[in-house]
Amino acid sequence: MTLDSGADPEAIPRGTIICLALAAFASAMSLRVNDALLPKLATEFDVSLGTAAQVISVFATAYGLAQLFFGPVGDRFGKYRVIAWATAACAATALVCAVAPDFVTLRIARALAGATAAAVIPLSMAWIGDVVPYEQRQPVLARFLIGQIVGLSAGVWLGGFAADHLSWRAPYFFIAALFVGVSVALFAFNRRLPQRARTMRHASGPVLRRIASEFAGVLARPWARAILCLVFLEGMCLYGPFAFIAAHLHQAFGLSLSAAGAMVMLFGAGGFVFAVLSRRLVEFLGEGGLIRWGGAFMCIALLAVGYAPTWGGALAGCILLGLGYYMLHNTLQVNATQMAPEQRGAAVSAFASCFYLGQSVGVSLGGLWVGVIGTDSFLAIGAIGVLGVAIAFHKLRRRHLRAMASTAA
Repeated sequence: MTLDSGADPEAIPRGTIICLALAAFASAMSLRVNDALLPKLATEFDVSLGTAAQVISVFATAYGLAQLFFGPVGDRFGKYRVIAWATAACAATALVCAVAPDFVTLRIARALAGATAAAVIPLSMAWIGDVVPYEQRQPVLARFLIGQIVGLSAGVWLGGFAADHLSWRAPYFFIAALFVGVSVALFAFNRRLPQRARTMRHASGPVLRRIASEFAGVLARPWARAILCLVFLEGMCLYGPFAFIAAHLHQAFGLSLSAAGAMVMLFGAGGFVFAVLSRRLVEFLGEGGLIRWGGAFMCIALLAVGYAPTWGGALAGCILLGLGYYMLHNTLQVNATQMAPEQRGAAVSAFASCFYLGQSVGVSLGGLWVGVIGTDSFLAIGAIGVLGVAIAFHKLRRRHLRAMASTAA
């Protein structure tokens, strides 16, 4: 991918991917800001912890369902342009969350926030897939995902800090202001993109028919169906338990919510290690090794967080969880960008849809179960689940590669 040197009119301007990473940062922060706020929200609105977790599950559900819309829209009107408009809408929905007068309104506002944030990360990945050759894509995606990694961690920390020292409304005001700044930058860069990076397709016919056709083309591919099932299970088994880690640390070790949020923030440190070392890890382990070790690390990490006798063991578990997650998930993402190149926007959006619907199911199950089996047992169930996902992905990938080799021969 050529960056802007001032001489090549077809070069991609410097800063385009940085802006996408900042948009991913804000989107991820919006997703995870409520994790450490759950006990505060439960007290503020006089509801159970499981009921308070609905502000997470409704966001994830809306985020997942909205993918069915944004993928084809991004292909039609230009992915970068749609991301810019989506971040402007995210600023508005975050502001609605900040001024919500009651829990019902907050849940509705969170659903709207999930729907508007749905375009940001998936369309960014799809745009990178359009402009970056496959052999260079994994390191570029890893660098882009630094924004998401830091945003996930910062969201948990910000929620915990606000729970202890500020109003629960304060994080939403901050997120709204952040989205405003990112949106302005994205619109500025969109005007400088060369035509080849705008990727607009002037398809004809009714919009709903085009959308159905796009997703039918993706689902017709067996490998695409396998990836979508795997990422749904990954989201359910990891992020269902993940939403309750801060509450678990608060209850199990008597940590303040800000301290618990800071510990969960170390999840991002593990992800950052992967992003920095991604090229070397890919060369050393290959995709198969990333899958196997990523699943093993996540399993060990969730068990450590759930059953460590001291908070130090849980701290190490949070770091290892981030490393393992990005080893596995980044490999799934790279495969998603290539599973249907002719409908890449729809393919990546379907991938994100399944991932976040899986998260919603996982958080909903946690809301039902944690009061009965405890947060530690729920984390253990997640540990077994993510290991199973990694094993299945490794076996299915080997089968897929053998089938491709036979077809080529």
